[in-house]
Amino acid sequence: MSEYSDTSGDAGMGDDFEAATFQEFNEQFDDGGVQSGVGDEVNLDVILDVPVTISMEIGRTQINIRNLLQLNQGSVVELERFAGEPLDVLVNGTLIAHGEVVVINDKFGIRLTDVISPSERVKRLA
Repeated sequence: MSEYSDTSGDAGMGDDFEAATFQEFNEQFDDGGVQSGVGDEVNLDVILDVPVTISMEIGRTQINIRNLLQLNQGSVVELERFAGEPLDVLVNGTLIAHGEVVVINDKFGIRLTDVISPSERVKRLA
């Protein structure tokens, strides 16, 4: 590629420029995975140990600070959801599924009843 220097003060393009060319990226990583490009297999091994925060939300409500400061032991906060409605399962704040509460060996758990498809998750981000 030739170099262009503008000494005339004109910032226009001259005939000295050539189109940029780029090489294909199909390099191997040290762990044997393939660098992903369009149509390549994706190696998820590199992210499997990345921690994420998973949370279950049974409902939300808005109250003013006056009512918040009046809460004490035994207070009931009414949520916008009805009893029996599924919980939201969120990963890093993004809805990924709906579920219901179950009890297994005296511990609470969530049974997933509906998993949000990746395309639907992308639509909800917009």
